[in-house]
Amino acid sequence: MPASAAPTVPPPALDNPAGGAFGLIFTTLPALLRLTCGLVGAAVALSVRTPPVEPALLWPAVAVLTGWSLWYGLRALRHGITPALVAGDVAITAAACLLIPRLVAPEVLPGEGSWIAVLASTTVINAQATALPRWSVPAGLLVTATYVVGTQAAGNLTEARAHATTLVVQTAVTALMTTVMRRRIGRADQAFAEHQRLTREALVARTAREAERQQNRDLHDTVLGTLTMVGLGAVAGPSAAFRDRCAADLRTLVALTDSGPAPGDGPVSLDGRLRTVPDRLPDLRVSMDLAACAVPAGVADAITESAYAALSNVDRHAPGAWATLRLTRDAVAVVAEVVDDGPGFDPATVPPHRYGLRESIHGRMAAVGGRAEVRSAPGAGTRIRLEWPGVG
Repeated sequence: MPASAAPTVPPPALDNPAGGAFGLIFTTLPALLRLTCGLVGAAVALSVRTPPVEPALLWPAVAVLTGWSLWYGLRALRHGITPALVAGDVAITAAACLLIPRLVAPEVLPGEGSWIAVLASTTVINAQATALPRWSVPAGLLVTATYVVGTQAAGNLTEARAHATTLVVQTAVTALMTTVMRRRIGRADQAFAEHQRLTREALVARTAREAERQQNRDLHDTVLGTLTMVGLGAVAGPSAAFRDRCAADLRTLVALTDSGPAPGDGPVSLDGRLRTVPDRLPDLRVSMDLAACAVPAGVADAITESAYAALSNVDRHAPGAWATLRLTRDAVAVVAEVVDDGPGFDPATVPPHRYGLRESIHGRMAAVGGRAEVRSAPGAGTRIRLEWPGVG
């Protein structure tokens, strides 16, 4: 890769964006649900303490459940929901269900509205949403079984059957829903990962192609141009200018094999670089009118080498012609123009396989987001306009 062509770095891959969103949602909602249930349940539990509720047992039980709800919520929001957190929630809820005869007054037990009934429902839903089915479904059935045992011990078989059915349905529906969502989200993440992979591969391939095209441009504008001059007999004998040109071509070949890091792309003086172009073509008469202008290094390279390619064409195809190199800028664009009074040509007749205009000028400018415009006609000279719309 030539030293002037900085490699394009592929964008970083995003790992499981859909799965990450799913995890965030199904961590935040269970945490908030547990916090709400714990705090409201504590107030409801302490509001009804008629026998056989035992206050000596109710107060410590409510304190433990409230403390656990706070710990569960804060831990989940900060670090996510772990299997240990799910197991602890199931264990504490199961113990509370077994103590229904001593924690829930008989008059509030029917109708699936007691605070422990709500606690049980919250636990089975959270378990299905935060754990894999092979663990969450048995956990839901365990909570259901302990609720049945507790309500039967309290002497309310109707409540045992009714809320047991509710808990089983909640377990099944929530487990099915989260399983389907995980599968769909997994497929979405796979499709996204494949898209990322194809995008990176396309970017790497495009970068490689651009590097190859850049090398071809450099070879065309230096070594191949020099060989063409020799083949056309333009070098009749020993020439200091020709030796200098060959030395410059050799430096280009060495640069093409340099695998070191590319230079930075900070602002550089474009007019300063353009002033050196005529020195590479000592036999061509060039006048210059260059406004001061700073652009990114890659853009300066593209405009400078495109101007050199245009002037080389004048030197090669219009011996004795005068050429003018101009540089202007405004709030919209940077414009460099190469104008000559040579014989001119018809751009429409240039064969597609000719590399000079297509790559050395149009290709270079397109690579940096600019454009080139060639105006010429037989007997009317040539004007080549190089424009980079990057100034604002």
